[in-house]
Amino acid sequence: MNTNKGNKNIDQKSRVKPKKVKKNTKRISVKTLIAFFAFEMIFTLCTAPLTLLYGPFENAKATYVGAAMTSMSHQYLATWFLSDEKIAKILGQNSTEGTSETTNTSEIEIPKVKDDTIEYYKIENEKYTGHYLVIKDSTRVKIGYTSKLQVEGETTSQIAENNDAIAAVNGGGFTDQSSNQKWTGNGGLPIGLIMSSGKVIYNDLGKDQEADLLAIDKQGIMLVGKYSAEKLQELGVQEALSFGPSLVINGKMTPMSGDGGWGIAPRTVIGQRKDSAIILLVIDGRGASSLGATLKEAQEVIYKLGAVNAMNLDGGKSTTMYYDGDIVNTPSYSMGERSIPTAIIVK
Repeated sequence: MNTNKGNKNIDQKSRVKPKKVKKNTKRISVKTLIAFFAFEMIFTLCTAPLTLLYGPFENAKATYVGAAMTSMSHQYLATWFLSDEKIAKILGQNSTEGTSETTNTSEIEIPKVKDDTIEYYKIENEKYTGHYLVIKDSTRVKIGYTSKLQVEGETTSQIAENNDAIAAVNGGGFTDQSSNQKWTGNGGLPIGLIMSSGKVIYNDLGKDQEADLLAIDKQGIMLVGKYSAEKLQELGVQEALSFGPSLVINGKMTPMSGDGGWGIAPRTVIGQRKDSAIILLVIDGRGASSLGATLKEAQEVIYKLGAVNAMNLDGGKSTTMYYDGDIVNTPSYSMGERSIPTAIIVK
């Protein structure tokens, strides 16, 4: 009996309830998650250029550097990580090759009966969205410029409306300085040559200095190539604008190495077909639905559209197309339209 009682006591003691073990876990706060993802994003942004520029991605590297160096406000994306010598070497892999050829005006056929039709088309593919106009009567195409030249630029639509134009695209290059050398950021100071209605409106080229430009004579024939202001006046040119490079001359695409050396960006191009119709082309870029085009791709597009002579115009944030009272493309400039000194307008 005693033995049984003892066993009973032991059994009662053995049934003591075990203590609950507290789990050593903590709930991750929302702030911690945000901080983590912010760190990951900053780390990726800081290391991505290094991976791209010092990795084995030669084509992507050349495109990245080309895009950075052709933008006045984003050159630091290349210069922070690469020496001037390295940048020059990379840019040399993709470049345009100079040509002394100019337009043979006899190859353009001027119709006996003028057609004032303007046709609008849209281009869409996996990489970019583009828009182009075909102006059948080339004599309608003129050079427009800001009413405050050398002081303050105006938008493409403003220049068009000031000139009662039905259509317009942005024109030539410029610096964001005014004539008094103050940095204004308003696109008021052009680069090169501007001619309108047969008069030289602006010219910072040296005497007899030739530069890449487009010009339109009294018949509506567009010339592209290297010309001086004096030569244009001898040829009876009415409208002219500096930029470049030439993309097509006398039915042949001008030579380029690689992608042309200007990276992927919004593009603006003007071309003329053999039947004298003028093509105004813009390609949107720097957006989620439209990355942009290389200079080589822009050249191929305008060539396939039938241009026998074509010139690259200022692109990037300036790229804008105005038609019949509206902006038909999507400019990459955060403010909408960028202020510029010149535009190609259609009266």
